[in-house]
Amino acid sequence: MAGSPEVASLILAAGRGTRFGPGPKLLARLDGRPLVRWAADAALAARPRPVVAVLGAHAGAVRAVLAGLDLACVENPDFTAGLATSLRAGVAALPATCAAAIVLLGDMPRVTGAHVDRLAEAFAGAGARPAAVVPVQDGRRGNPVLLNLRLLRAEIAALAGDRGAGPLLAGRTDVLEIPGDVGTALDIDTAQALAAHAGR
Repeated sequence: MAGSPEVASLILAAGRGTRFGPGPKLLARLDGRPLVRWAADAALAARPRPVVAVLGAHAGAVRAVLAGLDLACVENPDFTAGLATSLRAGVAALPATCAAAIVLLGDMPRVTGAHVDRLAEAFAGAGARPAAVVPVQDGRRGNPVLLNLRLLRAEIAALAGDRGAGPLLAGRTDVLEIPGDVGTALDIDTAQALAAHAGR
């Protein structure tokens, strides 16, 4: 994407996954790979760089699973305060030159590099830079999402609680929606959901 604004990828992988059960959700295996590796592999299969993973709960074990990959890991010491703290930590770790960040969730194993590249291409191709680019499936917004840091950086820095960028984007008229699919709608919250998607 020569001439396009610099776009990075953030993988949010700090949560405890309490609904999943006693074991660390992001280390649970789907078709032989830990959940967090699906997200990392998707980010690395796409063009945006750098790729930064935000760690919190089980940071040492998650870091070990990501060892050797072309990404940076940062730890969020406040991860127990909610998802917003991980988004803040990830954005703070990016170079100031980054115009936008594509935010991937560590529990969405059907997101691919093509999903990430489509978001970056839509942002680069938009005449007026949108505040965000969001995939939509059956009328519902999904993930990953691209956030325009030149417009939203200060608002992201002020986020709190267990929600991501959704509250920032609600009601905005400058959000670009693009077609999503089942991959942008599926997240794994329980061991039963993980088992149901094995082999698909």
